[in-house]
Amino acid sequence: MSMPTIRHVRAFTVRGGGADYHDQAEGHWIDDHVSTPLARYPEYRQSRRSFGLDVLGTLVVEIEASDGTVGFAVTTGGEIGAFIVEKHLVRFLEGQWVTDIEKMWDLMYFGTQFYGRKGIVLNTISCVDLALWDLLGKVRKEPVFQLLGGPVRDELQFYATGARPDLAQKMGFIGGKMPLQHGPAEGEEGLRKNLDRLADMRNRVGDDFWLMYDCWMSLDLRYATRFAHLAQESGLKWIEEALSPDDYWGYAELRRKMPPAMWVTTGEHEATRWGFRMLLEMGCCDMIQPDVGWCGGITELIKISALADAHDALVVPHGSSVYSYHFVVTRHNSPFAEFLMMAPKADEIVPMFTPLLLDEPLPVNGRMKVPDTPGFGVRLNPACTLHRPYEH
Repeated sequence: MSMPTIRHVRAFTVRGGGADYHDQAEGHWIDDHVSTPLARYPEYRQSRRSFGLDVLGTLVVEIEASDGTVGFAVTTGGEIGAFIVEKHLVRFLEGQWVTDIEKMWDLMYFGTQFYGRKGIVLNTISCVDLALWDLLGKVRKEPVFQLLGGPVRDELQFYATGARPDLAQKMGFIGGKMPLQHGPAEGEEGLRKNLDRLADMRNRVGDDFWLMYDCWMSLDLRYATRFAHLAQESGLKWIEEALSPDDYWGYAELRRKMPPAMWVTTGEHEATRWGFRMLLEMGCCDMIQPDVGWCGGITELIKISALADAHDALVVPHGSSVYSYHFVVTRHNSPFAEFLMMAPKADEIVPMFTPLLLDEPLPVNGRMKVPDTPGFGVRLNPACTLHRPYEH
């Protein structure tokens, strides 16, 4: 088969849900009194939107091949990401063979290194990379998981992230991860509320259901250590992203001070093999949680996962819908997956990137067989308005 080349690349933005799942209406659990680094300031404590968590919006990248096949992907990136794609990255893509993904990743990363390395630039590179894998799968008429070597299990099993682990248990998930609501600035009263909420949820779900807390970079080492030891009475399975993602030394110390049965997990806001190398070589955590839409895409996640395997660490990607499902099903060191409960009250299962993607597979009784549709197997919803702020 003659392999097509890349003919054209387009970048769009979308508002309201989608890949920027923090872009929600008022009253959504994902925004309501969640502990953050800015919660030390009372005026930014009640809502994460108050300090701009929803400012970016969704980035959509479409890549059209010379045979007319179109691959696409979505991530958090908005107009800034669209500018980077249209005004910089396209020079590394158009004209290349659709198979040359490793080369294109190398060109994009090292071509933006003078202003990139992490953050929004890596989000953008991730989106392009995922679109390339989607395109290659469609050209070859194979699902991405087959391109990655094929599945190592018949189905995925999930834990749920949301405000109601007790409801997630009834839906068949293996565990529930709650957002921590009160940070160090709320003192002993806040600490007690966090512990009481955990104890109440443990009473609701019984002893065998996993319970975890997502701390979203909001704690310091002293608070996190004390909280972990107090929380072990309620059987907390892990404490997630307790510290700033730049504090590798703090994470290493936290892991040394943890109760024996409790894990330290992090990596949602880390990027590239070099960032995860720091976490792994310094012994910062038991499980890494790269977001495939932020860490460098599938191409980089392959390298990150190999590093973790060599360090006997688990890799359970941060919730990113089909983009992580196709990877997790091919890796032995990814024994389960995260499902983000995007219903405002976390009381029903809805597609994670709703309303932007069509055909997103959903877990049933906490399990899912990844569909064998070519590429990532999803479509853009034509009812969502795409805006192309820049062209080349």
